[in-house]
Amino acid sequence: MADDARSRPTKNERRQAAREQARQAREAEKKREKRNRLFLQGGIVVGVVAILAIIGLVITTANAPAGPGPKNMASGGVTFVKDLKVKETPALKAGAERRAPEVDWSKSPVDVTVYADYMCPACGAFEQTYGTMLENYVGSGDITLRIYPLNFLDNASQGTKYSTRAANLFSCVVQEQPDVAFKLHNLLLSKEEQPQEGTPGLTDDQLLKVAKKAGVKVDDTLKNCVQDGTFKKFIDQNTKQVLENQILGLAKGAQLVANPQTGELQKAGDPQRLKSTPTVIINGKQWVPQRDGELEPYILKLKAELEANAADSAKQ
Repeated sequence: MADDARSRPTKNERRQAAREQARQAREAEKKREKRNRLFLQGGIVVGVVAILAIIGLVITTANAPAGPGPKNMASGGVTFVKDLKVKETPALKAGAERRAPEVDWSKSPVDVTVYADYMCPACGAFEQTYGTMLENYVGSGDITLRIYPLNFLDNASQGTKYSTRAANLFSCVVQEQPDVAFKLHNLLLSKEEQPQEGTPGLTDDQLLKVAKKAGVKVDDTLKNCVQDGTFKKFIDQNTKQVLENQILGLAKGAQLVANPQTGELQKAGDPQRLKSTPTVIINGKQWVPQRDGELEPYILKLKAELEANAADSAKQ
């Protein structure tokens, strides 16, 4: 995607791009051989980074009182719909329980959820590989995309808590300027802007410059939201939810991977908790590359099934 928000593709261009990607994906699927390892094509590892040995962070977030959330993130995540618009929701009240949005997975569009940390290298690799494809399918209305920002890598930024600060910026923009939130998410995980794990990360001023590149108006409201860390506690509670309680958005009985390197599943009946990022949930089930294949053909298969079901229902 271009850095200048004004150069974003038009609706027709996104639809044409989605059709072309669909054609290419179908051809690639015919040639794809099933793999028995958790690596993406091109050697990109999904979810192997950070197997969440973060006891200190869990203790910290457990002791932090829940703060009010931003508008448009009532579940803890933001949902992007057709034309990259943000689905409007009220703000989550302080101390309120996070609940997954109600979604009918028997009907289009395909529902995609991503749990990500803005310092996570694998999250950056995922966005750099699939960001444009996801943008096209969201823009055309073929999928919805829900992003849950987390801060489990706060301990990997030399005390600056970069993960929290980046997620806070994203939350500020989702509330105040939602039309450019998708572009900001993409830039924060881009090769050009994402800091390396273990470094201090970007300063608040540098984060605001990234926001400006995304088309955000850097006004006093945004500056105050960033400098005050308005949604830091909200991000803390997002992370606590997935580490201590359970991930939102799973179908009943669905299991998450327990060991990203072996594909072993978490015990059925137990709360299904985050073990690595990015964690990707599609229509209520975790997408696992070595089991489900490449992301785009997997989404297209689900899309075709939903369209076939709708056609059958129309005939009845």
